[in-house]
Amino acid sequence: MPTTTLDVKALTAILAVAGVGHLARPAIFEPMIPRSLPGSPRAIVHASGVAELACAAALLHPRTRRLGGLAAAALMVGVLPGNVQMAVTAHRSPRATRAWKLGTLARLPLQVPLVTTALKAARQGE
Repeated sequence: MPTTTLDVKALTAILAVAGVGHLARPAIFEPMIPRSLPGSPRAIVHASGVAELACAAALLHPRTRRLGGLAAAALMVGVLPGNVQMAVTAHRSPRATRAWKLGTLARLPLQVPLVTTALKAARQGE
């Protein structure tokens, strides 16, 4: 099924909102960073925010959409360990609500349509 302009706009919006969130409120995202990654969690959160904004910007124009789609797909795969870490941390925490625990699990399979939409967007770029 072809990717529609709406799909690309939605993916662009998701990436832009996530990027701004990572830069504006990095402390929220720092617990998601697996301890095995080198560097400070704050630097990794900031870098992922910049990457999300760059992918969003690249998806906006047909000339850069191929690169933006491929980069966005790679980024979505790259942040999967952080999403898994968030779910593990939530399920180990006695303070996490049931809704939060379910939300962290529900988020994991959502990576699949995000990656496939990014790859479809890449195929429609010039």
